[in-house]
Amino acid sequence: MSALRRSIATILAVAWKEAAIMRHDKAFMGMVVAQPVMMLFLFGAAVTMVPKDVPWVVYDRDQSALSRRFVEEVQSTGYFAPWQRVDSYEEGRARLARGKAVALLVIPEDFRRDALRGRPAVQVLTDGTDPLTAARVTGYVSQVARQFETAPVARAARGADGPLEVRQEFRFNPTLDDHRFYLAALAGMLLTNLCLSVTSLGLVGEREGGTYEQMLAQPTSPLELVLGKLVPYAVVSYVVLCIATIGAGLLFGVWPTGSLFALAAVTLPFVLASLSIGVFVSTVARTSAQAVFLTVFFILPSMVLSGVMLPYQLMPLAVRYAGGLLPLRWYQIGLRRVILRGGGIEDVLGPMLALTAIFAGLLLLIRLRIRPRLD
Repeated sequence: MSALRRSIATILAVAWKEAAIMRHDKAFMGMVVAQPVMMLFLFGAAVTMVPKDVPWVVYDRDQSALSRRFVEEVQSTGYFAPWQRVDSYEEGRARLARGKAVALLVIPEDFRRDALRGRPAVQVLTDGTDPLTAARVTGYVSQVARQFETAPVARAARGADGPLEVRQEFRFNPTLDDHRFYLAALAGMLLTNLCLSVTSLGLVGEREGGTYEQMLAQPTSPLELVLGKLVPYAVVSYVVLCIATIGAGLLFGVWPTGSLFALAAVTLPFVLASLSIGVFVSTVARTSAQAVFLTVFFILPSMVLSGVMLPYQLMPLAVRYAGGLLPLRWYQIGLRRVILRGGGIEDVLGPMLALTAIFAGLLLLIRLRIRPRLD
């Protein structure tokens, strides 16, 4: 029994020492509290399956009071952003292809006359690259159509109202295949994990290994050091992109329908921005454990708020704007424009500019973080 008591006393002594160290580690304790708060916010407020402020356009060829009333009733559901008018069918489809709209409502020029003679109909074209959003948006429009009354027009002619028919068409993914939605953004998920994981421990490892000061003593500027560390990982990232793209095509038939040059072009600023996040984490963290914790803080919100796993069109507007600060949000937009919508370089210019701005901002933060250590 005495040996057992000594063993228990030793264990408790070591535990007390570790608890004291942990209690004085303010960064660790802060992350212990912050992680549940972040999870509560993400899954309590950000993640939802109800569309909110969904962008949509209307091609009203009838221009009658009846067609305007139908548009206003769809708008009044509260699921859509203020609608925008387009002047042609081609313009509306172009808005869908560029991701400027999720749905296109087409009201035929004989809408009012059809309401008098029989069963009126409208057409809804939805961006099918996001199956969940497409199905829900079309469902809400159909629900409004089922309850829409053409009276007094139809009742005066037939004595009864007929339901309004909604002709559905899903663009870019006619069967609403979920696999296409996820596989199109697979490269973004893989590269986010790779870039943040490999670089977040870089400067921390140098500091813990005692070579940090030696590295700074070299005749190079801080930005040159950072960029030099990023180049090899950027090359590796393109290898991962090729594996993800070819694998999705060979195994599941999801090949890029757009420009491969555009795919490669939008990948570069995304990789640089994601690698820079890891480097920034490495400048903030004091130990490898802290770097790992902080990396998780970036990876998890990126997966939830970017739209790679859950459509960001279903998120509240404020959360949607917050997700726009993450590189993965813009990269998944570029990926799906190229792979599913057949986009070219002009379709990824917006995401490329956003990613470049994020990369430049991160470089500035990194420069500010490592500057004092050069003195």
